[in-house]
Amino acid sequence: MNPQNALNIDDLRVAAQRMLPRVAYEYLERGAEDEVSMRENRSAFERIRLRPRTLVDVSRRSQQVTLLGETYPVPFGIAPTGAAGLYWHDADVVLARAAAAARIPFVLSTASFVEMERVAREAPGAKWFQLYASKDRGPVERLIMRARDAGYEGLVVTTDVCVGSNREYNLRNGFEIPFRLNMANVVQGALHPRWLVNVFLRTLLTTGVPRFMNVDSNVGGKIVAKNLQEFRARRDALDWEDLAWMRGIWPHKLFVKGVLCADDARRAEAAGADGVFVSNHGGRQLDGALSPIEALPEIADAVGHRMAVVLDGGVRRGSDVVKALALGAQMVFVGRATLYGASVAGEAGALRAIEILRSEVDRVMALLGCRSVGEITRDHLVLP
Repeated sequence: MNPQNALNIDDLRVAAQRMLPRVAYEYLERGAEDEVSMRENRSAFERIRLRPRTLVDVSRRSQQVTLLGETYPVPFGIAPTGAAGLYWHDADVVLARAAAAARIPFVLSTASFVEMERVAREAPGAKWFQLYASKDRGPVERLIMRARDAGYEGLVVTTDVCVGSNREYNLRNGFEIPFRLNMANVVQGALHPRWLVNVFLRTLLTTGVPRFMNVDSNVGGKIVAKNLQEFRARRDALDWEDLAWMRGIWPHKLFVKGVLCADDARRAEAAGADGVFVSNHGGRQLDGALSPIEALPEIADAVGHRMAVVLDGGVRRGSDVVKALALGAQMVFVGRATLYGASVAGEAGALRAIEILRSEVDRVMALLGCRSVGEITRDHLVLP
């Protein structure tokens, strides 16, 4: 598919579904358990109505935003997405390059198939590193120091994975990392020859079996299953003291991801965080958790005047970005949207997803009567 033929993010999603085998597409698209939270992430946006102002001169409008001293041309960035290499060869490099071309921030996941050092070398621009931390401070400190030495400007500590979520479709599909083929996946791969050759086989030939390249006990990027399991252990023992310790060894921007209540946002601030990601992990962790857009106003009111408040989860339209900005988000991050694009056409597809959202935000701002992001307020919304 020529990504320029996609008129919206859902066009890219449908094209990605055609391109990918079931095991990969369902890992990308689905949520936890009954997927109540994942569906609610979308429906919560859809219940919010817009109240436009007319006869406003919007001929010189701008989407420019400033977050923690850095200025970006549009109010959204690319969220961390694990196992992105299942959708396009070296997808993390591709996404980082697309973000750099658009001059927006890109967040690299711990669960990347590409070493963070290589992403930093091969893609310019603003890059942050998302950290899955365990109670064992040794491996955590090594990862943090690697991110620092590679030049990452922000650390995004994900806090909503104290235990693994219940994603039953992964069990049915035989999905695991390091990636292993079973008969069903072999058949699915054969039915999707472009993915099989250009993504899976190419990865096998260049870096070996797809695996998480940033989770290791040594700085060389080499991992074995034992180290991966050790790194996942004792996440359920993490607490706010561990976050304060990370603050002490990380010299740049520090975000806490997975915040859904004002009290946790205040505790993140007290521990030294510069900002919070209002997020329910895309509906992939605790099914039944409230949607980020529902949690946002309380959090923005509590800490938004003192620290950065950003949101991810459920964003598929430019109007979603505008609604989040109106409710107090200073920036919005998208995950699945740019992955759909990358699945279809690599960097060109990711750039098309960014352009779709940029043009939609611009159109919604104009129709609302807003010339700048600062003019978008809750008065432009009708809340359920």
